[in-house]
Amino acid sequence: MMTDSRRNSTDSTAAAPDTSAEASGRSYTITELAAEFDITPRAIRFYEDMGLLEPGRAGRNRVYDHRDRTRLKLTLRGKRLGLTLQEIKQLVDMYESGSDTAPQLKAFIEVLAQHRRQLEQQRDDIEVTLEEISQHEERCRALLAGKRGG
Repeated sequence: MMTDSRRNSTDSTAAAPDTSAEASGRSYTITELAAEFDITPRAIRFYEDMGLLEPGRAGRNRVYDHRDRTRLKLTLRGKRLGLTLQEIKQLVDMYESGSDTAPQLKAFIEVLAQHRRQLEQQRDDIEVTLEEISQHEERCRALLAGKRGG
């Protein structure tokens, strides 16, 4: 399993409420969030357009609260897992519902199972393609060897 040196404890796959001091009334600018998560402000605005983030406004500036930061973190985690934005939004909305987490967990398990099947199929397709490439390489080498000898 590969690890990314930028990953930290906020990147674990288990979604858990943040009980740190950040959960207080701290606000963030788009620049701060972009730097923290190593994404562009344009990406953050896109997630906003998709309904994943709902920042407040201070004049013309966007003001993101802890909820937005958490939703952005979960969105990026979902993207790493290969989820669609629609799937991410559904799961993030369930995460915030405050009700029983069993439906969220069951939905998440099903989404992960679907992605596992998709990735396994892609892996199988890649293995077949690699074998075909090896066969073509062998034929080409044999043809080249035959031309040198003749």
